[in-house]
This record gives sequence, structure tokens and C-alpha cells, in this order.
Amino acid sequence: MPERHRGGAATLTGIGVGPGDPELLTVKAVRLLGEADLVFVPVLDRLAADATAPPGRAETTVALHVPPDRLRRLPFALDDRGGVTARRAAAWDAAARTVVAALDGGATRLAFATIGDPNVYSTFGYLAQTVRAARPAVEVRTVPGITAMQDLAARSGIPLCEGREPLTLVPATAGLVAFADALAGPGTVVAYKGWRRHADLVGELRRAGRLADAVLGRAVGLPGERIGPVTDAVDDLPYLSTLLVPARRDGRGGKL
Repeated sequence: MPERHRGGAATLTGIGVGPGDPELLTVKAVRLLGEADLVFVPVLDRLAADATAPPGRAETTVALHVPPDRLRRLPFALDDRGGVTARRAAAWDAAARTVVAALDGGATRLAFATIGDPNVYSTFGYLAQTVRAARPAVEVRTVPGITAMQDLAARSGIPLCEGREPLTLVPATAGLVAFADALAGPGTVVAYKGWRRHADLVGELRRAGRLADAVLGRAVGLPGERIGPVTDAVDDLPYLSTLLVPARRDGRGGKL
């Protein structure tokens, strides 16, 4: 193993690049992307071998800041369900081997561009854990990014939380009970990954009397984005859709 790895000089940085708008990258994110020897981006494993497949959201977002010769795609089982499946684990291992090979080949500053924030439902955590197991001396860092719920709140003009209100973020994959429990609380509720469970989420909103206030963001920050009321329609609903259910508020400063 090269000396620089044992000395801890090599770094792997997970960089949050926001929900899709290239202008929402932080100054630090842009700087570190520019300084990286290689920038890895996630891609759906089923599309990795298809040269005609469009680039993923993270790759599209950083394309303005990173030249193509420093971009590398890492295939992941991004659409798998059911926990740690064999396909998902194999993808993590293969991606880690690619990163380790880059380190052994002389790269010392590696970056992984992830949509949103690297510490919020990101593939980066699994990659970093696997790389660290293979190369314990590699320093793992993260750079926070703007999340989809923040961007949706800004674009819809709805504050996420005020005063003493809690904010609850729920992945729809956690099940309807978690979503219903969050709706029963006093604060704002955000649901991620709701595309396959949209009809069920709408049903829970109706039962809780929260449907009229809810906002759905499709492809937030990308060309063709749609932001508006929540309906039963599921046409073109992407995996990374965001559902925002604002807290009930009775007036200015009512929750202080």
C-alpha cells in the first residue's frame, strides 16, 4: 500500500451538490470539485453500460464545474428495494474497488458528488464505509448541500418551520405508519421517495385533513420542474419527488 495512504494524506470527500440546479452549489463545493483529482458520480447500474443513456442528476449538476476527463461514473443499485440486497451490496463493493484503485493509482484528492446533502439519505455513506474498511487511513469528509425540501420550500414560498414547530423528514419507503404518525404531529412533514407510494400518501393526507395545504415538487431544480398542489395523478412522477405538508399556522408568530 502506498505510503501516502498510511500517512492519511488521501481524502475522499462527499460533496452535496443540491437538488439539481447548478447555481445552488456552495462556493466550497465548487472549489473542492475543482481541486479534486477525480470526481465520482452515481449512476443506475442498469444504465451504466448504455452509452446512449442520459447522465444522472449529480453528473448533470456538476458538469459546469468539472471537465469530462475528471468525471467517473460509479454504478449503484439505486432502484433496489428490500434492504441490503445482493445486487445492492455488490454495487457498493464494486464502487469501493474503483475508488481504491484510483487511490492506489496515485490520486490523493477524490470527490463524490451526491444530490442534496451527503448526510441525508445519500449513497455516499455506504461508499465511504466500504472504502474506509479497505483503506482505513483514507480521510473521509463531507461538504453539506442544499436539500430538495429547502429548495421546494423556497420555490413554493412555504417556511419549513417556525418558532417551536418540529420538522419531520420521512422516506415513503419507511411505510405509511411513519408518515401517518408524522402527520398527527404539530409541525411540517416532508416525504421523500414517494413515487411508488403516491396513492397511499394521498390517502393519508385526506384522512388527516392535510391534502389542501400540501405541495408536491417534481424534478425540483431541473428543466421541466413542476411544483403545485397534490393530486391523485402519478404521471411522470420521478423517484426523487418531494412532498411538503406545512404545519397548521393560525397567524404570524403563533408558534413562538
